[in-house]
Amino acid sequence: MAAERYQGAPSADAAALQGRVAAHTRDLLTAAGQWLGIGIRDPQIRFDLRGRAAGQARIGNRGPWVVRYNPVLLTANAEDFLATTVPHEVAHLVAYARHGSRIRPHGPEWQAIMRHFGVAPERCHRYDVSTVRGRTLREFDYHCTCRGHRLSSIRHHRVLAGRDYICRHCATPLRPGRHPDAVGIPD
Repeated sequence: MAAERYQGAPSADAAALQGRVAAHTRDLLTAAGQWLGIGIRDPQIRFDLRGRAAGQARIGNRGPWVVRYNPVLLTANAEDFLATTVPHEVAHLVAYARHGSRIRPHGPEWQAIMRHFGVAPERCHRYDVSTVRGRTLREFDYHCTCRGHRLSSIRHHRVLAGRDYICRHCATPLRPGRHPDAVGIPD
């Protein structure tokens, strides 16, 4: 079976809960493979996801398949996590193994697998995330010929890698820095 990677040293209770999640993940994969008559690649199972997402399936032709679970949301919502989040992520793996990469992530193929698992095919969880910190992105000043813009660090790094962004109003490329007509803000 695939390797499981734990972030830090979880408490005995957390480790037991993570073990239940890993076993449930494997059981669902086995059951789905038998139901569909297909082989499904064993994923790495990790408990290192942070932020507001409960789970994430990383699937591709190269490298290992990975299922990442959020240990904070798992601990706070153990039974619902086992009942809904684990099947949600496993359904992504099964849909990819059965239908390939040209399907929508939460499309009808994924939904059918969720229903087979006896789970409502909902795209998002409903866990309380008020105590969970999300990712905060830096913003960078850019400008076109008509105004100033703020780009997230993700888009800023894409610009550095050669991507262009165009202003929707004047159709000119965005350039780093503040707009020359910015009032009260020194360049």
